[in-house]
Amino acid sequence: MENKHCIVLITTPDMETAQKIGDHLVEEKLAACANILGNIRSIFTWQNEVNDENEVLMIVKTRTDIFNERFVPAVVDLHPYDVPEIIALPISMGNKPYLDWIDEVTDG
Repeated sequence: MENKHCIVLITTPDMETAQKIGDHLVEEKLAACANILGNIRSIFTWQNEVNDENEVLMIVKTRTDIFNERFVPAVVDLHPYDVPEIIALPISMGNKPYLDWIDEVTDG
């Protein structure tokens, strides 16, 4: 079965940035839905230092065929990080009406 849809994980420094990115992705028909989860804790290495930061996690539903050429550049343009986390996980199965809705409301 071909994976036409994906869930994208994006971390942002704050709620305002996540809201701006989510609004843009949905308004431009690059995503069907953006969930925003506040106050997550991220521990990571950046520039040879271990960081422990509060961040905001976005869970975004979109299509794989628009991910690389349209979705990622749109996020990068609005994101303040030098190397933003934008990770796509394929949706192998799902409620068919929901997956059809993703197709209906995204532009491709």
